[in-house]
Amino acid sequence: MIIINTTKGPIKVKLDFENTPVTAQNFVDYAKEGFYNGTLFHRVIEGFMVQGGGLLPGMEDKRSGKPAIKNEAEKGGKNKVGTLAMARTSDPHSATAQFFINVADNAFLDFKSATTQGWGYCVFGHVIEGMDVVEKIKAVPTTSRRGHQDVPVDDVLIESVEIVEPAK
Repeated sequence: MIIINTTKGPIKVKLDFENTPVTAQNFVDYAKEGFYNGTLFHRVIEGFMVQGGGLLPGMEDKRSGKPAIKNEAEKGGKNKVGTLAMARTSDPHSATAQFFINVADNAFLDFKSATTQGWGYCVFGHVIEGMDVVEKIKAVPTTSRRGHQDVPVDDVLIESVEIVEPAK
């Protein structure tokens, strides 16, 4: 189990090492090195998702220096309320550290085919406790800042990510 400690409260997450081992381990590796500490939930869209793990206060990019991982969406779960998925660019295999928590059932993000348009977004875990915290995050007022839209007016920080059970 993983605990994402935020300025709105803790979110407990179970990662899916069975179906998405590369993605789950990637998240654990970032957590172990403290990468997520002090990063923002920088994109919050009611009825869609809350995204974080890659920007610092002031909307400054936090670079990892690690290579992108292979998209395991074909083996992951569905993008349903309370699931964690990897954020990426238009390149299906470009995910690094950023992730999002679905606050709606987002079937249009699910794997459909091994094509640029069909890869989808890899679900690698789900919230087991703390959806009330996710609800608090999704309810914050947002604005545009430094070329980004849907940015919380007041920073919502990931204070730390704890690994409660050892990774597989």
